[in-house]
Amino acid sequence: MTADAPTTKVRNAEFKQRFVAVLTDLQDTAAEDGEAMALIGHLASDLCGTLQQKTWSAAKTVITPQVYNDLLKVFEQRGNEYHQSGKAKHAYAIQALAMSLVAGTMRADQQLAQGEKILDSLIDHSVGVYRSLNPVKPN
Repeated sequence: MTADAPTTKVRNAEFKQRFVAVLTDLQDTAAEDGEAMALIGHLASDLCGTLQQKTWSAAKTVITPQVYNDLLKVFEQRGNEYHQSGKAKHAYAIQALAMSLVAGTMRADQQLAQGEKILDSLIDHSVGVYRSLNPVKPN
């Protein structure tokens, strides 16, 4: 007997549960774990630079479907690598950005849309803090 693949509705409900858990944890982490927040800021800042945007929120608006798919694949691969090598905070940073990306595709759900704004605000703040502590030096 084979199990049927979960329906879109089931997958969306599972994502929503994970998203709420990550967002709740991230709100606590922001106050307690500067290292994790710095990693989120660093990674998001690098991606913003690649996409020539000042904030994570702005970067998400210029991501094409192909870039979105490529980013999720890289996030999955690198997140798994970090997790397996014991770099939990690195994996956590990737998870936060991946959750933000996916939530951006599910804005029809009002709760996810509100959560996405909160998450993106935390990420944007982390980018700002990271950049203020690590200014770009002119060549």
